[in-house]
Amino acid sequence: MTVELINPDDLSTPESYSQVAVATGTRLVFVAGQVADDARGDIVGLGDRAAQARQAFANVGRALAAAGARPDQVARITIYVVHHRPEYLPAISEARIAVFGDHRPADVVLGVEALAHPELLIEVDAFAVVD
Repeated sequence: MTVELINPDDLSTPESYSQVAVATGTRLVFVAGQVADDARGDIVGLGDRAAQARQAFANVGRALAAAGARPDQVARITIYVVHHRPEYLPAISEARIAVFGDHRPADVVLGVEALAHPELLIEVDAFAVVD
């Protein structure tokens, strides 16, 4: 599987994601939105957006592994942030890098009013292509 990440010369080059991801492979892996819950379903980091981001991204990594996929095979992620503000991005980026390292899949960050549970502050889904 190959994910080619492209930042066209006539678009800005973001620090934490790529403008375009071109994926080739034979198997698609769709990871449902992962939130800050542990294996028992208990929410980790109540009221702490950074802790919840770390847990949500770690859960994405666990879900990928369960499907036989790696973070570097992810072509796109969506990050949902309750009451998003720009100052939340550094903590989100740190949590993201902990799982994806230098791999920067295409992404979108969406500010939302709420998630499925009122104590959740972030949710992350992923799309991977695997051979």
